[in-house]
Amino acid sequence: MNDTIALLQRRRSAPPAMMTGPGPSADELSTILTIASRVPDHGKLAPWRLIVFEGDARQRAGRLALGIRLERQPDLDEAGRAEELSRFARAPLVVGVVSRAAPHVKIPEWEQVLSSGAVCMSMILAARALGFSATWLTEWPAYDAEFRAAIGLAGHERISGFIHIGRAPAIEDRPRPPLEDIVTTFPA
Repeated sequence: MNDTIALLQRRRSAPPAMMTGPGPSADELSTILTIASRVPDHGKLAPWRLIVFEGDARQRAGRLALGIRLERQPDLDEAGRAEELSRFARAPLVVGVVSRAAPHVKIPEWEQVLSSGAVCMSMILAARALGFSATWLTEWPAYDAEFRAAIGLAGHERISGFIHIGRAPAIEDRPRPPLEDIVTTFPA
């Protein structure tokens, strides 16, 4: 078995709250982002972009999330407030993958969305290959227009995922679907 197959067989998501530092160095982050950008991209549109949340920017994003939540739910309890404040600080690094999919004369929007999803998965695999844990989450901020605008997204842009990257202890694998439940063979 080669190293790539072994890496793919070990891929698991750890809760960001389990992640510790140090996060990726500047060079490691550059490698992760470069690999993430090498995905299938019909028409060479780069229908995605990346937002890096590191250091104090993670707390700032949490304060934005808390502010929006409090506007809608002023009686939010202390646990809820703490959860929002730490939302982007649970892991040493978070990368927002932004889908810029838009109507195009030749390239279906769906293919552009899939390319953005491929960025997320490639980023996770690159981080894992460098010895980090990485988890793909969305949670409510990804679907909230006010939050998306607060972090600089245009009206047509969407969050494909927030990729949390750090170090985590080995976790037990969850059951995966048996192939006979998910694979069919098209008849000749």
